[in-house]
Amino acid sequence: MPLLVSDYSWTQTDSTVYINVPLKGAKARNVDIVCTEEYLKVSFPPYLFESFLFEPVDEDRSSAKVGNGVALISLPKKTNKHWQQLMINTSKNDKEKNKEIRERALLRYQEKLSSESRQKAEKQQKEKKYALETMMKVTLCNNKCPNVPPISALKSSWTYNNQKKVNSEAKSNKKKADLPPPRISGNIQITFTPRVFPTALRESRVAEEEEWLNKQAEARRTVNSELVEELKDLTEEQRNPDWLKDKGDKCFASGDYLGAVNAYSLAIRLNRKIPALYSNRAACHLKLKNLHKAIEDASQALDLLTPPVAANAAARARASVRRGSAFCQLQLYTEGLLVAMIR
Repeated sequence: MPLLVSDYSWTQTDSTVYINVPLKGAKARNVDIVCTEEYLKVSFPPYLFESFLFEPVDEDRSSAKVGNGVALISLPKKTNKHWQQLMINTSKNDKEKNKEIRERALLRYQEKLSSESRQKAEKQQKEKKYALETMMKVTLCNNKCPNVPPISALKSSWTYNNQKKVNSEAKSNKKKADLPPPRISGNIQITFTPRVFPTALRESRVAEEEEWLNKQAEARRTVNSELVEELKDLTEEQRNPDWLKDKGDKCFASGDYLGAVNAYSLAIRLNRKIPALYSNRAACHLKLKNLHKAIEDASQALDLLTPPVAANAAARARASVRRGSAFCQLQLYTEGLLVAMIR
């Protein structure tokens, strides 16, 4: 059931009636207006304004403007005289009469729309027919044009051009036949200077790269012999820092962060020169919220990852991120930003 609009306003002159209907926030595209001689409807769901006009109006000259939250409707009168009121008097006994007026008005409006649609289609059909006739006239005129050469002349021209093309191809084939045979191919053997790092030589830092390789090799050879004797009850595999690192990685992946810390810590006691052990233990401390220990381990990893070269760039990035994350979780944002800038 629509909500009837009652807060409208209207004015009149001797020739025209003006009705102002508030749209209550409705958008212009949602407003539907139907106007006939004796009936006016402005629909914008869920609201409805309906008027059974006091006198007939000229529907062909009627207009409506929708904008600024109102619909302004102009209804030229069929007879120039002053209206006593906008709508006819309605009562319960007039419901059938109003219904009849409404149905008659809507039927008239539908017929008007159908007529306009039919006229538009007929106009388009006439325009297409006119365009086709014009095209046929132009084509006929071109066929009758005296400047068009006869068929025999066209045939002679085609024969001449075809022969000319054949002669040109024959000359081209002759030139190709006169070319000397291709030379015998050979193989050239080349060797490249062996490089441990993939960086181009002009961009490399050879001395620093060699220093990093030497540090890595030395770190692999360095083992705490006193601790090895202390841990003689363990198997040789369990005393291997690489094996302990792999065990710590597996514990971390499964969520056993304390077990991972224990594995990395024992590996560090055996060999204090492997930066990955400190960096990975820093990641465990982050998970356990041991933020100060995470900063210490990440800093130690960065100290061991020197000199900075392409081979350890990814490891330095991981350690820097872990140290910066720990600073930020301690709300030391300036230090965290500095870590990111240094990386």
